[in-house]
Amino acid sequence: MPSQEKFKRHVAYKLRVGDILIGKPILDGERFSFLELGSRRIIRVNLIGNIVEKYESEGDKKYLFFTLDDGSGQIRLKCFGDDVEKFKEINQGETVLVIGVLRYWNDDTYISPEIIREQDPRYLLVRKLEIEKEKEQTTDSIPKEKIIAIKDKILGSIKDFEDQGGIEIEKIIMNLKDISPIIINQEIQKLLEEGIVFEPRPGKVRYLG
Repeated sequence: MPSQEKFKRHVAYKLRVGDILIGKPILDGERFSFLELGSRRIIRVNLIGNIVEKYESEGDKKYLFFTLDDGSGQIRLKCFGDDVEKFKEINQGETVLVIGVLRYWNDDTYISPEIIREQDPRYLLVRKLEIEKEKEQTTDSIPKEKIIAIKDKILGSIKDFEDQGGIEIEKIIMNLKDISPIIINQEIQKLLEEGIVFEPRPGKVRYLG
């Protein structure tokens, strides 16, 4: 099996744009390391918002910029090279799900998208309510015995899809509807850090057995 380090990816946190804007970019020299948001270190994000601006370059130098607005703020999505072709069908006015990596350059925090997928506009409100409800929820307030049971359920879900090369994190959340998505993301992040699971590709986890 390929090494876990080669495939390791950080969990994409479900946030609102306003959360990103109040976070503190942490740099290693001039290189962006992560966004500090409370006790969390954010590298990858999962957002839902509206594309309010789109700009595509002309000529040999290919780049594509979008502005994403979710009602709490605006952030830019920046695509370069081959990614321009991948996302050029996304248009202004669409409501989209964005999963991507945070970047920071010239005092500007932006997103390098891995996925941009059109969504029903109603999901914008659903995400807003979901995050507001769960914002204060952390595993610190849950008894240790319950956390162990939650961890076992998550691992069980991952192992059930071993013969399919892993399972999408979103599918785990759908399967375990009695557990808060934020708790699931926190526990998956711990499993990644402990080397128990890895991500063969962004947003998909597999048991490292």
